[in-house]
Amino acid sequence: MIHAAPDYDAAVIGGGLVGSAIAWGLARVGQRVIVLDEGDIALRASRGNFALVWVQNKGNGLAPYAGWTLNSATLWPDFAQELLDETGLDVKYQRPGGFHMVLSEREYEVREASLKRLHAQPGVPHYEWEMMDHARLASFLPDIGPEVVGASYSAWDGHCNSLRLFRALNVAMQKRGVDYRSNAAVSDVSHTAGEFRLSTAIGEVRAGKVVVAAGVANARIGAMVGLDVPVRAQRGQLLVTEKVAPFLHYPVSTIRQTDEGGVMLGDSQEEKTEAVVGHKVIAVLADRAQRMFPRLGSLNIVRTWAALRVMTKDGFPIYEQSSRCPGAFVATCHSGVTLAAGHALTVAPLIARGLLPEELFQPFSTRRFHVQKAA
Repeated sequence: MIHAAPDYDAAVIGGGLVGSAIAWGLARVGQRVIVLDEGDIALRASRGNFALVWVQNKGNGLAPYAGWTLNSATLWPDFAQELLDETGLDVKYQRPGGFHMVLSEREYEVREASLKRLHAQPGVPHYEWEMMDHARLASFLPDIGPEVVGASYSAWDGHCNSLRLFRALNVAMQKRGVDYRSNAAVSDVSHTAGEFRLSTAIGEVRAGKVVVAAGVANARIGAMVGLDVPVRAQRGQLLVTEKVAPFLHYPVSTIRQTDEGGVMLGDSQEEKTEAVVGHKVIAVLADRAQRMFPRLGSLNIVRTWAALRVMTKDGFPIYEQSSRCPGAFVATCHSGVTLAAGHALTVAPLIARGLLPEELFQPFSTRRFHVQKAA
């Protein structure tokens, strides 16, 4: 019996930053792609990210993650330029270097010890970083308050306009022929004779490969194709001020001025599953920000919101292909902006070829959790 060819080479489940970057990357190398997205009802991590392209402090406890993050940061200039060329949308990527500021001697000691421990791990690539005291930091950021003890710095850190990034990826993938379907939640996935059949809110979809990039839904959908994806939701809260003249010319890990002038404040991590703003947390964020930059105290807060990060057991990404259902892949992380370039330009072409090489992606397999359990 002759079976008709699948409708698509790849079905990407999830239309957030991770799914969109991979979908564009797949189309970029000639794949016929459909994106199945829940639409506005999705609890998108993409709507709550801080828009950092961040390298410093990534990889403590999993050295390959430091290299993977640095790889994506290295790709970011070309990635941003290609999106601009294809869509006319400037994602405002900048890499001036970035700071993580501290408000006590104890915080300074903890930060320095953490970075030294990170860079002492075998396999962590060498890149520029340093600790700065108050006086040296003030030469970069003259508006810091007297309570600021210092900061860590890396020249590799930067930021972008993440909403424009999201838009640019959506426009770019559709320009390359990706069939984007909103309100197309996936209820079931079956694998027969080398083909995937997806039951969705818009009907059945047939594809040669499946990429599970659905955020907190990865656990449920991954199980359908033989992938154990232990993820959970973690709440983060953010604030943004009214627009002001540029004064913050470097991103700080908890404070950044957008290209449009507003100042974003954030850094909360709560083991909560509701995307609800809590006044106590917001008050702490605002207080620390004002102590770092006293001038923020005179600005109006125009918006606060909460969103859910996608977190694994150890906080590191998962990239895996299914042994039970060859052609099924999962990609999940909580650094969708930083890793967008790597997802589009490295992960997607490998998925198109049907293989994630062990030498690159074995550290990010869920097998690491089973090893830890056995140990």
